[in-house]
Amino acid sequence: MTRQIPTNARGEISLARLAPERALRRLELTIVRRLEGFLHGEHLGLLPGPGTDLAEARVYRPGEDDVRRMDWAVTARTTTPHVRDVISDRELETWTLVDMSASMDFGTAALEKRELAVAAVGTVGFLTHRLGDRFGGVILRGGRTRRWPARSGRLALYGLLRSLLDEPRTAADEPDDDFSGALDKFSRNYQRRGLRVVVSDFLDGSGDDPSVPFGWERPLRRLCGRHQVLVVEVLDPRELELPDVGVVWLTDPESGEAQEVDTGNVVLRARYAEAAAAHRARVRATLRRSGAAHLTLRTDRDWVADTARFVLGHRRVAQRLHGTPTRGAGA
Repeated sequence: MTRQIPTNARGEISLARLAPERALRRLELTIVRRLEGFLHGEHLGLLPGPGTDLAEARVYRPGEDDVRRMDWAVTARTTTPHVRDVISDRELETWTLVDMSASMDFGTAALEKRELAVAAVGTVGFLTHRLGDRFGGVILRGGRTRRWPARSGRLALYGLLRSLLDEPRTAADEPDDDFSGALDKFSRNYQRRGLRVVVSDFLDGSGDDPSVPFGWERPLRRLCGRHQVLVVEVLDPRELELPDVGVVWLTDPESGEAQEVDTGNVVLRARYAEAAAAHRARVRATLRRSGAAHLTLRTDRDWVADTARFVLGHRRVAQRLHGTPTRGAGA
């Protein structure tokens, strides 16, 4: 069922509705990659360090475990050597790259894709926010990128969301956006380990030839090599299949090229759906090879429910990867 989005008197989407804090308050996006920092945050790290807490005891592995971490009480009770694992607490620095190119100014359901992108950023912000954490953003639009500094606190997050909502639409005479180049700079400029979020529809025009890799694949691999990466793919149902509405004019928002299309043609609709499905499959396969977590949000679906399902599934995977129980992840 699609969530109906109330608007204000001017027809604008409410920021509170795009950032449903109450619905997401009891969820947490588990972070399992190595983090850097000195504040005692509330996220699990992979390495011991300042602010480490004792975790569960396990059987001692000769040659691998430090004998200084031996848990003598458990060892005495079980008569088997046990060590006590440690959990490193770090603050989290999250950076998000938001694609606001012309193809995001489209939507045929309750939301436009750009509004759903704002909802995705707000959702991730609430899921990852803890004491001392910082959240920053990079906005791609009109052939340029704009940086929103990483700051802590809810006011900073709301400031970023308001800036995204106020971002003007891409004009026809503005330069084309280079998503691959923006992602490459994004992967190089922010080196401090943390969470990186990429929000896009992945319709940048690169990789139209199935034999040629997407231009953004290499920078995304580089990004995943250092950070935990979440990719939010934003879709509209009309990008997946065409309805039978007769003869219409379709305009490519990226290039401005217009073409008359007879949607009553069954063969054309089938070819369109096949090409769209093949493109989405390539995107999914590329993201999987890169090692990024993949969340798909659609303008005709309840994005809060989809996000909740993703977070709960991601938590189970993260627990297996980390090998220790997660904290603060009530459902």
